[in-house]
Amino acid sequence: MNLVKKLQEGKRIYGTCFTATAPSWPLSLQKAGLDFAFIDNEHISMNRADLAKLCQVITSYGIAPIVRIPSPDHYLASQAIDAGAVGVVAPYLESVQQIRELVGAVKYKPLKGEVLRRALNGDDVLNEKTKAYVERVSAGRMAIANIESVPAMEKLDDLLSVPGLDAVFIGPHDLSVSLGHPEEYDHPVFEAAVKTIIHTARRKGLAIGIHFSLEPERQIKWIREGANIVVHSFDIALFTQRLIHDMNIIKSGVGDHDTTSRSGDMII
Repeated sequence: MNLVKKLQEGKRIYGTCFTATAPSWPLSLQKAGLDFAFIDNEHISMNRADLAKLCQVITSYGIAPIVRIPSPDHYLASQAIDAGAVGVVAPYLESVQQIRELVGAVKYKPLKGEVLRRALNGDDVLNEKTKAYVERVSAGRMAIANIESVPAMEKLDDLLSVPGLDAVFIGPHDLSVSLGHPEEYDHPVFEAAVKTIIHTARRKGLAIGIHFSLEPERQIKWIREGANIVVHSFDIALFTQRLIHDMNIIKSGVGDHDTTSRSGDMII
């Protein structure tokens, strides 16, 4: 379940976005041979108790929970760690300070306040005991930046140079909208932007993934471009897509086929 070690060994890690809180669902992740579950607490309504329960259940199946918090807030990042998250994704990051605060919450917990700020800004150095302690308790944790806007891309080199950042998730939907090509995932402008983010991240030694709930071939395409974190689809999309597919076959087979069912590609 040590995602950082696996990535450092040059391997890829595989996961899916997961929102269901029923205790039997995580078994499907284990059967699929996944490394992590991406719990989206930004777009899905989930309180702290549900988040903690889901993290603990997923962990019990040998799957690492990665949590996207609702906003780039270091207190929310700290709460996700308390809930059991191995990795924390902060959404829509556009400043170096936001990424520093994410790193501080994930890698320096329980330090907060002025002591943490000075350490992150390089104004002070932690003593050996404190440094050893925070490194021990944060071992295996991942600080992950969501890059999903034009302003973030304009500062990309600086954003991805923050010490302690481990990985980047590309938010394709928000990025496409910010680029002026909403949901045009095959548009040359969108593809060029994704390539730039992937290449910049890998050049800086960071892991990189893009979350798509579209056809699996898109994941293969971006893996070949350099992505080493595979975040494929999410439970609601997979259930919906498969249910529509099967029901269309059944209806067609008995002459009840109609046009009300759609493929319903979903992406968040």
